[in-house]
Amino acid sequence: MLDGARIVVVVPAFNEEERIGRVLGTMPAVVDEILVVDDASDDATAARARASADGRTRVLVHAVNRGVGAAIAMGYRAALASGGGPRDAFVVMAGDGQMDPADLPALASPIARGDADYVKGNRFIHPELGKTMPPARRLGGIVFSRLTSMAIGQPVHDSQCGYTAISRAACDRLDLDGLWPRYGYPNDLLGQAAVRGMRIREVCVRPIYAGERSGLRVWHVGRIAQLVGRAWVRRVTGRGGTIVTSD
Repeated sequence: MLDGARIVVVVPAFNEEERIGRVLGTMPAVVDEILVVDDASDDATAARARASADGRTRVLVHAVNRGVGAAIAMGYRAALASGGGPRDAFVVMAGDGQMDPADLPALASPIARGDADYVKGNRFIHPELGKTMPPARRLGGIVFSRLTSMAIGQPVHDSQCGYTAISRAACDRLDLDGLWPRYGYPNDLLGQAAVRGMRIREVCVRPIYAGERSGLRVWHVGRIAQLVGRAWVRRVTGRGGTIVTSD
């Protein structure tokens, strides 16, 4: 627990048998439950997760591949069903090892204290950014962040970062059935959060890249652009929230 709130980590994973054990083995002590969602992997991801010595771990499996957004939505539903308080924090940590567990308390703390509803990791203010993030990813992240900012009517500096935390109360207000299931879900979720007037905050997280292959493809760019457009439609027909940046 952290500041009296339960911390539940949702780990979406697809073909991560080589990395999932390391991810689970480095979970901070403040985490109360770990929900691994295997998105119909072709390898031993689920088996490796079940073999984890960490008793906090529960493994959920999609029968068919549905996408990272759908895996996160499944994890959110399971976290909501487990019961708890409104300031419980549901943290998303990918199964590929590209999110530093040391950053987890900083993400969850604003939720546990009741200071935010949704917290986004921001890699662009980390001092190691220039040495670790590939230039193409950096450029793409900057472009999509600016487009997303215009769409939701407020600044967000790292829209594509998937390292996030959301309160139980805020998660219960999301349209999980309507969340985009694949690449682009961060932009879609930001649009949902903003139009619902959620208090959105950004905190610095460390960018980690160790040669893993990105699942992002050229055709995903057009889809993300469509989702940014959907966020703009939500804004002009609804209401927004506030984003606060901290380091």
